[in-house]
Amino acid sequence: MSVPFTSAAVLGAGTMGAQIAAHLSNAGVAVTLLDVSRDAAAQGLKRLKTLKPDPCFEPASLSRITTGSFTEDAARLRNADWIIEAVVESLDVKRALLASLAGHISPAAILSSNTSGIPLGSIASGLPAELQPRWLGTHFFNPPRYLHLLELIPTPQTSPQTLARVREFADHRLGKGVVVAKDTPGFIANRIGMFAAARALELVASGEFTIEELDAITGPIIGRPKSATFRTMDIAGVDIVLKVASDLAARLSATGGNGRDYDLPPLVAQMVERGMLGEKSGRGFYQRVKGSDGASAILALDPQTLEYRPQKPPALPSLQAAATKDSAAERLRLLFLGRDRVGDALRRTLGPTLRYAARIANDIAHAPADIDLAMRWGFGWELGPFESIDAIGRKDFLESCGVSDPPALISAAAPAIARSAIEKRVVKRNAGASLVDMGDNVLCVEFHSKLNTIGGDIVEMIVAGVQEASKNFAGLVVGNDAEHFSAGANLMLVLLEAQEGNWDEIDLMVRGFQRATMALKYSPVPVVVAPAGLALGGGCEISLHGGRVRAHAETYMGLVEVGVGLLPAGGGTKEMLLRAPTVQDAFETIGFAKVSTSAADARRIGYLRDEDNVTMNRDRLLEDAKRDVITMAEAGYQPPPAATQIPVGGPDAFAMLSLGVHLAHRAGRISDHDAMIGRLIARILTGGNIAHRSTVTEQQLLDLERESFLKLCGERKTLERMSYTLKTGKTLRN
Repeated sequence: MSVPFTSAAVLGAGTMGAQIAAHLSNAGVAVTLLDVSRDAAAQGLKRLKTLKPDPCFEPASLSRITTGSFTEDAARLRNADWIIEAVVESLDVKRALLASLAGHISPAAILSSNTSGIPLGSIASGLPAELQPRWLGTHFFNPPRYLHLLELIPTPQTSPQTLARVREFADHRLGKGVVVAKDTPGFIANRIGMFAAARALELVASGEFTIEELDAITGPIIGRPKSATFRTMDIAGVDIVLKVASDLAARLSATGGNGRDYDLPPLVAQMVERGMLGEKSGRGFYQRVKGSDGASAILALDPQTLEYRPQKPPALPSLQAAATKDSAAERLRLLFLGRDRVGDALRRTLGPTLRYAARIANDIAHAPADIDLAMRWGFGWELGPFESIDAIGRKDFLESCGVSDPPALISAAAPAIARSAIEKRVVKRNAGASLVDMGDNVLCVEFHSKLNTIGGDIVEMIVAGVQEASKNFAGLVVGNDAEHFSAGANLMLVLLEAQEGNWDEIDLMVRGFQRATMALKYSPVPVVVAPAGLALGGGCEISLHGGRVRAHAETYMGLVEVGVGLLPAGGGTKEMLLRAPTVQDAFETIGFAKVSTSAADARRIGYLRDEDNVTMNRDRLLEDAKRDVITMAEAGYQPPPAATQIPVGGPDAFAMLSLGVHLAHRAGRISDHDAMIGRLIARILTGGNIAHRSTVTEQQLLDLERESFLKLCGERKTLERMSYTLKTGKTLRN
């Protein structure tokens, strides 16, 4: 790897510049954030603390950012390895600022602009010749912490070393999906995404489809985000949509392109004139209102009258039919080729977009696959344009759109791109999990149930994985390519058994899960657990028992069992006692069902240890976990010694914890059932019914966990909580 950036400067402390600074600080980089005045920069840093979603992994990230002004603190730029200009989208403003600061830039530093569409060659025209090889575009997508895409735009003068260094750092340290774009208006993602938005706006402006109908058609059913089309525009800002489209139209027209592709219907300008800007103004294509009863409701815009009305549930039967298909590719093909209103809408919006992507592919990107990646990473499309064409079938696509077969459409088609480059061979499989040979003598337990919830099949495969790895492999990874590592135990199974009073079955389930987590902990070969996304309840407990954890930076880990009226019984309560600074800390972590907001936050809470590792790029997680296993095996891995002398506080510690429960209950902060659960957690953490402060074994703590879990399964209020969560996805505090 090339020398990483250890320091950076961001020019412009507006919302985007400040968030770029925050994400650089998330990666451990010391950042100087400059603006027109020291106060403006300080205010930009201060605003970061109020933004939702949070741009920082943890509050400590902000300590790596210092502020200053362009004039008074320009000399500090000489200490920066990478300088990112992120001021207002104006060619004149960018040129003037860079010209004034060029003399302060180190001879080894890289300079980039976070423009979303201004030609990089135009911005750089006034830069000194010696800076030109170290100049490029770095288009972060908003918000930079959460959106995976980073478009890099080199100019003909940009050196290969500059491009390679930024690309490598952005990939490995910033966790970005990097795509190299050509220096054309809108680059890749915005060029195609805005074209698609324009087609959708034309259709609703015509009055033939409602906003709710098009959002239903262009949402998760075809592999797009829940925000679909119009909710996404509300989030981005209707004024921003208008500005980006107008800029694209002007720049394309000026360079000989067809700017009229980006002419939006008058509806959009009228909305902006009336202050209907989307989420930031409280109304856009949707408006959230409160009724007389205090309940909130979301109204939808009538494009013909510009008035809001109650939402009309779309009456589109083919959407329900398509929902039975497992893959987005199957659903898209079925709907696109359908001879109904849904098919008509897709052929008039998505159809032109896919043809447009094929037509301009060679102008905007170096490979068609880069266009697919840009749309997946930047706009959350499950299938990029060319993957969509392949899903529909090229011949059927062209025939349904009534066009001939252009060569570009055939040559541009690209295969689906896998998240991980690791070659995998299935060794064993059941309904919930697989044992997969990752190569290099490393085995993987890969979950594949819905939300990777943990049932008997996954438990069985974990135990089998440890046994197989111990005999025939150097070590084991527990991880998967799904969005979420695991949402926890299969709650439905627990609820059904509890409702039937099958206590022996529940006892066996808990014993089996405890056996699996302890097998992970005491495996004779190294086990690396690789969580990403949600790692809740049982998913967290599996992570707690790995010899090492390799977590994705965006891992939301927590022991959340209290929310469904239970407590951690797969060794989670025991592990928190072993690793928390005090029994009070362990009690609060479990009792408050703390969930980390990032991997860094999970380390602060105690779910991750100092020796556990973090990967910034989700696409590299399993590869990094595999490398950890190899490193641990080569170092002569030895499992930890059995924990047979665990100190517990006995009655005195139990009384202390119980007093806290009593006071919280008396103050009305927790319910009767919460208090009961709290006392059970306290009983486990203090050793159960022992006469005085003493030591216990892990097995004794596991037994206490299991007994308390069974007791709670027999409580009516626990069953109510489980049932409510399964129905609503929310927690009930009864």
